[in-house]
Amino acid sequence: MHELLNEFRQVVALGLMITGFVAVMMLAVEYVNVLTQGVWYRALSTGRWRQYLLAAALGAIPGCLGAFVVVSLYAHRRLSLGAVVTAMIATLGDETFVLLAMAPGTAAWLIPALALLGLPAGFLTDLAYRRSGDSGDCCELPLHAEQAAGACFARGRILAQWGAPSPHRAILTVVLALFALGILTGWVGEEGWDWVRVTLLAVAGFGLFISATVSDHFLDEHLWHHVLRRHVPRIFLWTMGALAAIHLLDHFLDVATLIDQNLWLMLVIAVAIGIIPESGPLFAAGKLPLSILVASSIVQDGHGMIPLLAHSRRDFLTVKLVNVLVGLVVGAALLAAGL
Repeated sequence: MHELLNEFRQVVALGLMITGFVAVMMLAVEYVNVLTQGVWYRALSTGRWRQYLLAAALGAIPGCLGAFVVVSLYAHRRLSLGAVVTAMIATLGDETFVLLAMAPGTAAWLIPALALLGLPAGFLTDLAYRRSGDSGDCCELPLHAEQAAGACFARGRILAQWGAPSPHRAILTVVLALFALGILTGWVGEEGWDWVRVTLLAVAGFGLFISATVSDHFLDEHLWHHVLRRHVPRIFLWTMGALAAIHLLDHFLDVATLIDQNLWLMLVIAVAIGIIPESGPLFAAGKLPLSILVASSIVQDGHGMIPLLAHSRRDFLTVKLVNVLVGLVVGAALLAAGL
């Protein structure tokens, strides 16, 4: 029972970390978009390859934080679906840390290779999927040039707003403060201080700054009703459900016993499910050929896709289908070459 409760706590802590990070990133996207009057978005819109390069760079960051940023930008129509494909091919999730520790030489070329592979995959996806960036039920926030500065930083009104804070401001601030406290105490996220934990704490701090300084109108009408009511509950529920399913699959599936007999079958299994969590250690131990490691790396994305599952199941399946096709083609070519 104690072990079961500990596993449940880990799932809940990870779910809260993912939901909290994605939610604050969505708040930040809305904040920066209004503050800059969409200048940064127009810069991305005028060059599709800028989106792919940005997505590849974010996806190549070890862990899932970069992938979460890409999904947050896509949910608000700031990146195309092809850019999401690029990021998800480039990312290895937490598997990056495993490879860097156990097979650094392989990681040194695999990470940039996946990022480069994601660029044409994203471009071809957008060519075939004309509705990219326009799916789901998310609507864009209107931009009001005369209100941008006052909405994002209520100069001269901050203390007055906190004299009698709105319920939404009070709730958002308390929740973000608890999120930051969870990171500080190690209850949310990984144990030990590393750049991931520092990043999470910085993001939580920025969220607190937003909740403390924006105008009541901006917080209530834009952040609360748009981001928090529409997106966050769905992200949390889908995240917890997906994590529970992944945890059960990982607990009952013995990957090592599936590899011994048929490598071609293993290639199909690795690509079809895309969630072989031990591919890095198995490869480092000499039990997994390079072709299967590459195929699995192309398809798997750690927890990076879970927020997209909450946003749009259709887009989730589209991205996964593209990644599966790329993983099968590349993996089969390498396996046929004896790698």
